[in-house]
Amino acid sequence: MNRKSHVAVLAALSAAAIGSAYAAKSMGNDALAVSGATISLVKAVTAAEQHAGGKASRAEYERHNGKYVFDVEIVNGKKVMDVKVDPSTGKVMAVTEDKADHDDDNDKAD
Repeated sequence: MNRKSHVAVLAALSAAAIGSAYAAKSMGNDALAVSGATISLVKAVTAAEQHAGGKASRAEYERHNGKYVFDVEIVNGKKVMDVKVDPSTGKVMAVTEDKADHDDDNDKAD
């Protein structure tokens, strides 16, 4: 390997190490972790709305079963559905009916 190639490999490895360190540090905050998603929140919401046939009332980027996903709450008539969207592909991974909306700690009565 010539000197230029060796320097290029070292530079690439250094950049990868710095990127990995930043990604590991940002995983403590869901808002920073979204930079690792391939699709936007808007695309995730659109996919969820089309799949569940309703309108989004909430959307988050969060860890689910050890993996980051877009979690979109869809209202369709009198039903509320939780839709998980893959942040890399934009495909709907799971849909479940949210009968009691237990996961919204910020929704406290005034």
